Amino acid sequence: MFSAWKLAKMAFLVRLSATHLLLGRRGASAFRVVVGADVPRRSFGIPASVVQTSAIVGRFGPPSSPSPSSSTSSTTCLGSTLEASSSSPPLAGTVVEHPSYDVVQTDTIPEYGASCTLYRHRKSGAELLSLSTDDDNKCFGITFRTPPRDSTGVPHILEHSVLCGSRKYTTKDPFVQLLQGSLQTFLNAFTYPDRTCYVVASQNTKDFYNLINVYSDAVFHPRAVTDPMVHAQEGWHLELERLDDPLTYKGVVYNEMKGVYSSPDSLLQREAQQSIFPDNAYGVDSGGDPSVIPDLTFEEFAEFHSKYYHPANSRIFFAGDDDVSRRLDIMDEYLGDFDDSPESRPGSKIEWQRKRYVEPVTVRHPYPVSDKGEGGEPDTHLTMTNWLLNDRPMTAMEEITLTVLDHLLTGTTSSILRKTLMESGLGEAITGGGLSDELMQATFSMGLKGVKPENVNKVEELVMDTLKKVAEEGFPEDAVAASMNTIEFQLREFNTGSFPKGLSLMLGSMSKWVYDQNPTEALKFEAPLAELKSSIAKDGSRVFQDMIREFLLENSHRTTVEMFPSKTLEEEQLTEEKERLAKIKASLSEEDLQGIIDKTAELKRLQAAEDSPEARDHPQEVTEYPIRVTENESNSGVTVVRHELGSTSGIAYATLAVDVSGIPLEDVPILPLFTRIMMETGAGEYDSVALSRRIGMHTGGVSVSTMIAGVNQEGAAEDAVTGGEHFVTKLMITGKSTSDKTDELFSIFDLILRDANLDSQAKIIEMLRESKSDKESTIQGSGHSIANARIRSRYSVIGYINEMMSGVSSLDTVKELLDQAKNDFPTLLSRLENMRNTILDKNTCRDGMILDLTGDAAVFEKIESSVENFLTKLPGDSQGSKLQNFYSVPHPWAEYAKEKMAASAPVVDEGFVVPTQVSYVGKGGRLFEVGEAVSGSTSVVSRFLGTGYMWDNVRVIGGAYGGFCQFQPRDGIFSFLSYRDPNLAGTIDVYDGASQALLASAKDMETDPDALATAIIGAIGDMDGALSPNQKGSLQFKRWLTRESPEQRQKFRDEVLNTKPSDFKEFAERLKALKDPSSAVVSSKSAFEDASKAGKTFALKDIM
Repeated sequence: MFSAWKLAKMAFLVRLSATHLLLGRRGASAFRVVVGADVPRRSFGIPASVVQTSAIVGRFGPPSSPSPSSSTSSTTCLGSTLEASSSSPPLAGTVVEHPSYDVVQTDTIPEYGASCTLYRHRKSGAELLSLSTDDDNKCFGITFRTPPRDSTGVPHILEHSVLCGSRKYTTKDPFVQLLQGSLQTFLNAFTYPDRTCYVVASQNTKDFYNLINVYSDAVFHPRAVTDPMVHAQEGWHLELERLDDPLTYKGVVYNEMKGVYSSPDSLLQREAQQSIFPDNAYGVDSGGDPSVIPDLTFEEFAEFHSKYYHPANSRIFFAGDDDVSRRLDIMDEYLGDFDDSPESRPGSKIEWQRKRYVEPVTVRHPYPVSDKGEGGEPDTHLTMTNWLLNDRPMTAMEEITLTVLDHLLTGTTSSILRKTLMESGLGEAITGGGLSDELMQATFSMGLKGVKPENVNKVEELVMDTLKKVAEEGFPEDAVAASMNTIEFQLREFNTGSFPKGLSLMLGSMSKWVYDQNPTEALKFEAPLAELKSSIAKDGSRVFQDMIREFLLENSHRTTVEMFPSKTLEEEQLTEEKERLAKIKASLSEEDLQGIIDKTAELKRLQAAEDSPEARDHPQEVTEYPIRVTENESNSGVTVVRHELGSTSGIAYATLAVDVSGIPLEDVPILPLFTRIMMETGAGEYDSVALSRRIGMHTGGVSVSTMIAGVNQEGAAEDAVTGGEHFVTKLMITGKSTSDKTDELFSIFDLILRDANLDSQAKIIEMLRESKSDKESTIQGSGHSIANARIRSRYSVIGYINEMMSGVSSLDTVKELLDQAKNDFPTLLSRLENMRNTILDKNTCRDGMILDLTGDAAVFEKIESSVENFLTKLPGDSQGSKLQNFYSVPHPWAEYAKEKMAASAPVVDEGFVVPTQVSYVGKGGRLFEVGEAVSGSTSVVSRFLGTGYMWDNVRVIGGAYGGFCQFQPRDGIFSFLSYRDPNLAGTIDVYDGASQALLASAKDMETDPDALATAIIGAIGDMDGALSPNQKGSLQFKRWLTRESPEQRQKFRDEVLNTKPSDFKEFAERLKALKDPSSAVVSSKSAFEDASKAGKTFALKDIM
């Protein structure tokens, strides 16, 4: 039975929704390497490792970074307070039959309001699970068990390749056409170490069925298995344009994985996984090792598809409110082409890795670092201890117990194992994500990075000593209650945000179904949860203590992986590749080389070929959500905003927004530290552990973050580019609870706002060390976001301020703060105290406070008195002074920020040097001047540019994992970006050619209305999506806060719908005349040297 309790926590993955253009997805690996301190510790339904590991890879480019907010995820005791799901399963017994299918079993899942039928297709042997729910965000998925034999990356390359044309959809890349012109709410594919998933979702039924048809034809009848050019493009190929040029390797997956393994965290994860699984499929890299990928032949590639992509080896999934008969009909059209293949499933069986280590194993491997020269910071090590937890199927009780145990050990900053490691001073940041149980066998891993060589062995000792202590002493009762309630709240809320619930259900069921176990039992949690509660009631934490002994302390199948720095590794890898290619070239005749030149030219010709579009229907009206604003509610001086929705399952969602405009600009970079302190150092009479447990016992989670949002100036046109001087700045304390626990929720809000412990030197040093490590990982692994932030900081006040807080310059700030915290803490403490005193200025703070609430009618009725009591007790004078009007007067930070921008963010081409095998190339500038009107058509054009020209030239031809562009109508700034790019100078040339290509497209659209319609539909699809209740409230709140009117939203949408070819031409002309363009690039020293030879020079700065 699957860990069904993992079905609820999806918020992190919402940030990775495939509706965001060209962004990537990762699946589960045996290990998770935590990069960000504030990443949620568990991801229920879809594993956290979907986005954090390198072994599972997806169709697209970069994962989005987690938000910078500090958070503690937790919950209340839910036995009777949290309402059951408002969904009622369709009538059990209403089973749809079909002549082409046998009904294997029927079931209902009351936890999620689903009626389920498992079918077996009579002719092909395929299994199909149909879930009927009341969710209009319909989801379809097809999964194949695909265990690799080696690290050539064939499952990953095939996942990319099958979506490059098929029997019915003969264009070169129908997948991109769906991106360009469908109303999808999810569109992607991803590769696990043992399976490959293809998933689509849409709220539009016609669009949904079209997506199913394209994906089904793609997986069963792909062009890729008959056309070697697809394998060459997506996997790898030798490239040569002139006889005297050196041979090079190119390929989307090849370059993607070079980028993956430029990250020390990814290297650590790979070595850990391979060390713990020496004998089965998990011991090789399904994503592909760049040094091995070129060993994959086209014949092996095609044979892999033939072996594993038969319907008999598939698991087909549907969920939503569409007609079950239609589902069965559509799939029968494809499955009917195949006869049963009894050998398919046995041939893809995943073998168990037996626990065979008699003694723990130690593994050491290098990772690349730059030579910092004399005076540079010393290089540090990474170390992680790993266990294989099971070599037999676990019971449902064991699975849920492990999940709660993981939360007790690592789930929050106050969890005993995580806390002990961080407070030890042995390293800078946690690595290892604790429990990972998305595959057939679960693992547990924990360690530190930023470790001095002499402390490496001490980390493993501390992990073991901490586990021994917990096994002997147990967990405090309130810690157990907090963790139990956290898990249960997430289960019952099942809040997946804009992420399709159907996909969560699919991946939950698949974690057992793919191993030939019952898929529907995998989605039920009530029985094992009740069993665990009973055990705790009887014996306290003994069940967790016993589990620590059995699965960890008495388990000798354990490895410790140490990654040590190497200043020569990057150069050695480059030299090895060059020598390998030189040897290959030397062995080839001139005729052979000319053949490679011809194939290179042919591949580029095919890649540049145009495809024809397909149009679909689209909605005309903007969706608005309820909002009611009460200023000075109950004479409190506080504005209250309410969003009353149909049902929120008895949960109240609350955000207290507190103005921070009084803080001087020089202290703004400290805000991320300040917000984290509010959550992690304790408050009032509560130390950090007690505060975390109080949050855990009474709420569904509390977080603190900073909002900086541009607003529409009074009297100015809403569609005009702003000067960036008018914005609001808020400290956002956000939380949720059941309606009968809002008194506790609001009490916690008040506590951390007034009385957070700022005088905690050791904890603050720990936070800053971790933040430094995280920022370095972000620069190295998500350089596109760093480049984009740096570009925007040169043209926009808000962009400059955001870059100060989270961009590349914030790394220097963190280093300075770390030095100050160590050597002059009183000065830092004084700055923090002054910030809080300023924020809570008695005379003005009430006027800057807004309480935003989302709930249903019953919730609002129950919490009315709690709200009134909270407003009365808030700090500040209800009759105090008014703050300035931010909608008519420039923000206090604006003028000083503009002065500092000239010196700190000059408009020059900058290069940031890190150890990496790939580049992240950004270029941008001002497309619209302040005061100019921006039409909604710009969203159509910029999206078209990203999914068309950028996809074709940066990704397909150039071989980068991602190529995209961004345009913000509010500030008029446009930027090009690439992700895991093998090129640098060539990519900038592509950017420079975009305007000319766009002019040609504009001309083509004058005679091709279908192409224009497709572009419009794609833009509309980006604007519409399924939202959770709290997201609806949050969206409408921000609309109100920025003074964006419903009329302007509809006007913008109408302009999108009425986009004309002339709009494309105007955009292209503006792009050609981009004002003061500049570049920001994250890459290696050697790549910048090559770019300089090509005439592209940068002001360089060594980062790592």
